[in-house]
Amino acid sequence: MSDPVEAVLPEAPVISEISRDRPNVLLVGTHVSTRRHNFSVSEDLAEQLRQSGRYVVCTSSATTPLGRLADMVSTTWRRREDYDVAQVDVYSGRAFIWAEAVCWTLRRARKPFILTLHGGNLPSFAAVHPARVRRLLRMAAAVTAPSRYLLEQMSPYRSDLEYLPNPVHTSQYHYRLRKRPTPQLLWLRAFHEMYNPLMAPKVIKALVRQHPDIHLTMAGPDKDGSLARTRREAERLGVTGHISFPGGIPHEDVPRWMDRADIFLNTTRVDNTPVSVLEALASGVLVVSTRVGGIPYLLDNGNDALLTPDDDAEAMAAAVLRLLSEPSLPERLSRNGKRKVDAFSWTELLPRWHHLLEETVRNAHAA
Repeated sequence: MSDPVEAVLPEAPVISEISRDRPNVLLVGTHVSTRRHNFSVSEDLAEQLRQSGRYVVCTSSATTPLGRLADMVSTTWRRREDYDVAQVDVYSGRAFIWAEAVCWTLRRARKPFILTLHGGNLPSFAAVHPARVRRLLRMAAAVTAPSRYLLEQMSPYRSDLEYLPNPVHTSQYHYRLRKRPTPQLLWLRAFHEMYNPLMAPKVIKALVRQHPDIHLTMAGPDKDGSLARTRREAERLGVTGHISFPGGIPHEDVPRWMDRADIFLNTTRVDNTPVSVLEALASGVLVVSTRVGGIPYLLDNGNDALLTPDDDAEAMAAAVLRLLSEPSLPERLSRNGKRKVDAFSWTELLPRWHHLLEETVRNAHAA
């Protein structure tokens, strides 16, 4: 088992009283900074808060489930004198147990906390475990949802959810207006069954006769053996020469890969507000996505993206053909996509995080 490592600023003083103007923060989520292929929203939030002058304690960077749970709970308790307010990521499945354990510890430590909902599977999990979900959400001082989808789906469990999107560093992406796209496609996710990577070779198979120069880059780390299955599917369909698999891409290299492509494929079966789709919009890349989970809450079909039914390779191929053949469609999608993603910038959203953290501490102090 790997030893968990806490990501904290060095030489932090023990806090003797709450600073209402600039409270110190505990962030509980995925902080595996050495694994840049899976750069998390929580890591990004930590960096932004630190750069703005806050002291931040993070957990966990452990790579095993039991190690992560132990690190989250122990850090929450041992470092209780070093923070004033906590923010806890909430996912479905076993990760929900981690959030429950951390929140119980926070209550014992008498620390106010904010929950942030994540994952397209969370509504289904809540439907199976409504009492547990409702109990956890009501324990928090505030609950944020990063998508309109989760805001709507999770409101039965707590009515005062706050919409606070996952930010994107829009300034890091080179925006290039796509007026006449080429058949250079990009797929950028983890290779996992829920993201349905096996659908992508089928899309290419449906397009290769009309566009023999078509090429798809499928980039991302393997999670459950889906990478090997996707390679086999491409070989079975006879399109291996049209698909490349570069593996996981360091997060800082994503803008360069986006700039190489003109069309972004999102074949997922389950989704919320995927950062990769936002990155594509910020780059001007044309998005073709399945219409699942939070996607139709994020993207407007025919205005800033093209949406297709779940697991329908023929429909997705037809959408790609539209982008390669309709004169005015690509430019409209590319312009409107950039306009939409600008609302997700850190410039817009970091002040809202500061306000929420400070308000939570003030309310706890006044209670």
